[in-house]
Amino acid sequence: MADRARALPLLLCRSVIGLIGRIVLIVHLTILSGVAMADPVSVSGTRILVDGKPFPVRGAAGEDQLAELAVLGATTVRTYGGDPGPVLEAARQAGLKVIVGLWVEHPRRGVDYADRSFVDRQLGEFRQTVEKYKDHPGLLMWGIGNEVESELADDRAVWPAIEEVAAMVKAVDPAHPRIAVLAETGADKVAKLRAAAPSIDVLGINAYGDALYSVVARARDQGWTGPVVITELGARGQWQAATAPWGAPFELTSTQKAIELRRYIAALEKQEVGIILFLWGWKQEVTPSWHSLRLPSGEWTEAAESMAEAWSGRTTDGNHAPRIAALRLVANPSQPYASVAASEAWEVELAASDPDGDPLDIRWIVREESRIRTVAGDFEPDAEMVAGAAVATRDGARVRALPIGKYRLFVEIRDGRGAAATANLPFEVR
Repeated sequence: MADRARALPLLLCRSVIGLIGRIVLIVHLTILSGVAMADPVSVSGTRILVDGKPFPVRGAAGEDQLAELAVLGATTVRTYGGDPGPVLEAARQAGLKVIVGLWVEHPRRGVDYADRSFVDRQLGEFRQTVEKYKDHPGLLMWGIGNEVESELADDRAVWPAIEEVAAMVKAVDPAHPRIAVLAETGADKVAKLRAAAPSIDVLGINAYGDALYSVVARARDQGWTGPVVITELGARGQWQAATAPWGAPFELTSTQKAIELRRYIAALEKQEVGIILFLWGWKQEVTPSWHSLRLPSGEWTEAAESMAEAWSGRTTDGNHAPRIAALRLVANPSQPYASVAASEAWEVELAASDPDGDPLDIRWIVREESRIRTVAGDFEPDAEMVAGAAVATRDGARVRALPIGKYRLFVEIRDGRGAAATANLPFEVR
């Protein structure tokens, strides 16, 4: 008994020393691995807090060129689905936080949320993602779906489905808020979400064009009192644009888009809501440039300057994108489209400049008008390019006679320093 009593302090001492050694080893391995502890994220009233301090959500949706995005003054990048690991790590290195999207499948694409085998499989996949990345220092919040309610005559199954995912995420990772993303507010969509999905902390709204001026007020009118993030912000969309007689929507030039974006960002900044522009990359949607803040070859457009100006950032090397003052028909400068006979060639005039005086590389491209138009941002194949259809002239371009059909003439202007400008003009050959 006495021997055991004398041995007890020695055993305790060894245990403490062993415990301290294990703690030191863990800390040492953590430092070596470069893994940092995640800051706590919470919601207070209309604010999102990181480590107890208000966090301004501002940035763009995308996955690449995150260092450039951060230089613009951004704090946040948004994803839509898939494995978020690479983006989380790239964002951490760039000093950004990530709204990690969990792609809740859409009923309009044939999913039945009464099918428990599908629901359980989807929940299981989400659970694995949340468990794997819930402690990553780049994580800001979990994005529960994107426009899941869109294009539905009856959306009653959507709201409980969003709540089921959000409740699971909350149980696995209570340390990060959950945001549900809607396609605009609708007449009552925000109210439906608020009633059916109490596990949602932040309201995300995708909104474009002049609807952005009133979108926050409309969400508040439906009873939302928590934080709001405009999860997709853009200049007027194709559904808001005027059209040519055959239905082709008119796309703004990159300069016109930047002018609109400056106005929208300024209006929203005064309302203290989150701002995520769409898309810090590129995608085909009517055209390759409509919603793209970058060219497929990587150059950024003037939209980047609108972000930097609003967020006290800067563009790479302080560079400015080329400006487009006009792209117009030589034969009829006031007409925003061309309609020509099959045997007829025609010309356009381009007025463009560069604020820095950089020499400009101007490229002319003709594509067939996109024949496959999807909804809610679904995948669209690239429109076919017509080789050799346009050649540069001293003041613009000349389009040769083409077969009967619907087309667009595109111009891409690069300054050789990583920035670019875009414009296009729809035309038909009769």
